[in-house]
Amino acid sequence: MKVFRLEEANALIPVVKPLLEDLVRRRRDLAIKLLEADTAQRMAGDAGGAQRAATQARQAEEMQEAVLGLIETVQKHGCIVKDLDLGLVDFPALRNGQLINLCWKMDEQTIGFWHGMDEGFAARKSISRRRK
Repeated sequence: MKVFRLEEANALIPVVKPLLEDLVRRRRDLAIKLLEADTAQRMAGDAGGAQRAATQARQAEEMQEAVLGLIETVQKHGCIVKDLDLGLVDFPALRNGQLINLCWKMDEQTIGFWHGMDEGFAARKSISRRRK
């Protein structure tokens, strides 16, 4: 696992942000496609309906593979995709010799928060508290 300094993590944001924006968009599109596929499956009463349902299901699978591929691409940089609805990414780092996560949300310009490895978004603390 890569361990980041704050400066390294912030320098990676211009690389990660467009990937995450694409990922969030594709994840929303996938959710819609899954609903369409479910509806098509429920309404597949004839051969034409079954074919439409199969097409919708295949498209959903392809979209899911694309989403998973993008998550992998983001995580190859050493950060961890935590929440696609919030656009949340963690960067492992050290604080006083302890492993923590630098916590970045897609709409933030820079990383301003951190939390413990066993904590989540709700426990975010200001970076200024990190420098004790």
